[in-house]
Amino acid sequence: MRRQVEFDFSAAVPASCDPLAQQRSGKGKIAYLTGQAAEAAVARHYVRRGYRVLEQRWRCGSGEVDLIVALGEVVVFAEVKASNTHDRAAAHLSRRQLRRIFCAASEYAGQCPKGQLTEMRIDLATVNGFGEIDTREGLFADF
Repeated sequence: MRRQVEFDFSAAVPASCDPLAQQRSGKGKIAYLTGQAAEAAVARHYVRRGYRVLEQRWRCGSGEVDLIVALGEVVVFAEVKASNTHDRAAAHLSRRQLRRIFCAASEYAGQCPKGQLTEMRIDLATVNGFGEIDTREGLFADF
């Protein structure tokens, strides 16, 4: 008797299948896997709210954006942070990371049909120790 194999593409990649996770050890591995789980949860959160996921862990010359989603014509670049509390997670966002996100968002917009005229927003999505998600939309409204 044959069994149908099912894959859950909405779940984080198991550490045993992820070469980057295998290279890490101890706290680094836990942090990496926590980040992956947080990013997957935030992606599902946006989808439940009607967004479409365009990219996850999108890399370019300027760096990486954790999650790129769209609602209508608005492209949203979400930085995902996880910690015990939402405030602690938000505090982990550095100026250097902000610059990286701005540059990467600009680079991504260059690939969009409207180019730099693409309507964009940058969100900070935090996940606390209970798995609760808080999205601070348009946190950087002057972008």
